[in-house]
Amino acid sequence: MKKDAKIYIAGHKGLVGSAIWKNFQNKGYTNLIGRTLEELDLMNQQAVADFFEQEKPEYVVLAAAKVGGIIANNTYRGQFIYENLQIQNNVIHQSYVHGVKKLLFLGSTCIYPKQAPQPMPENCLLTDTLEYTNEPYAIAKIAGLKMCESYNLQYGTNFISVMPTNLYGPNDNFNLETSHVLPAMVRKIHLSKCLEDNNWDAIREDLNRRPVEGIDGNATEKEIVQILNKYGISIPQSFNPSVLLNLWGTGKPMREFLWSEDMADACVFLMENRNFEDVKAECDGEVINTHINIGTGKEISIKELSEVIQKEIGFQGTIRFDSTKPDGTMRKLTDPSKLHRLGWKHNIELEEGIKLMYQHYLKA
Repeated sequence: MKKDAKIYIAGHKGLVGSAIWKNFQNKGYTNLIGRTLEELDLMNQQAVADFFEQEKPEYVVLAAAKVGGIIANNTYRGQFIYENLQIQNNVIHQSYVHGVKKLLFLGSTCIYPKQAPQPMPENCLLTDTLEYTNEPYAIAKIAGLKMCESYNLQYGTNFISVMPTNLYGPNDNFNLETSHVLPAMVRKIHLSKCLEDNNWDAIREDLNRRPVEGIDGNATEKEIVQILNKYGISIPQSFNPSVLLNLWGTGKPMREFLWSEDMADACVFLMENRNFEDVKAECDGEVINTHINIGTGKEISIKELSEVIQKEIGFQGTIRFDSTKPDGTMRKLTDPSKLHRLGWKHNIELEEGIKLMYQHYLKA
């Protein structure tokens, strides 16, 4: 790739896209283009076609998607499948129509079966049923990677699909209504710490930056207490002087987490150094499951994760798990050996990443 090549990053403001944009910039690429949702609705087929005709990008990174945690996935099932299919179909097809040299499609490891072998290799895709809570999103992402694979085989395109594990990092989503487990936990434990310290100025500042269900720092103390309680943060009582934080599930599920800037480095590495033919060479027999896992190959329980974050933030109260709430898939550990063979490994370990994440949260 030439440093002045025109590279379109769809979703360049999000956790994934912004990290990839930053990595390209740091490596000296000077012709990056992006569009906000207000500037370009990727669900609008004609608008996407017009954009490609006007801009003619040479390379495309498809990081735009409707994403969320277990609550959002299970609540907005129709939106998750419809919006993601629309976005993918429009961008992938127009990349083919306009002769894009290489496209990188980002999916998610939730594409794998609920009872997938652990760690999950790429070839376990479509071997069993999916986890119900995120099935619509997973089906959309499976369709996207199969679309890339099928276009490569029929039309000779150079589209690569990657499946990152759970990501966290700068520009993460801390909205308690839609966020994933790690950023949600960071915010909840931060607010619990503020409550523990009776630091109402910090609580109000936090809510002003990121209102919860319309409740901001100008709300009454009673309203703030009610919204915190709704999300599991209980104010101290005379019989229980410590702040209590209730989290969903049993705390037993194991999860793998990857620093978003590591993920971005893997994506740019693949854009610069590997093509579909390299991935195709990994296949044994039929050209199938050509996508690439991006992960660490390491896992931690949700309970242990809460303890790491609690230690980093300095919260002294009690964290309990509500076993009446769903856990989701019990294990989702990727097998990153294909990516390792292609020449890339992660750098940031989880404890360092959480420290960086919390520093970002306080400044953002």
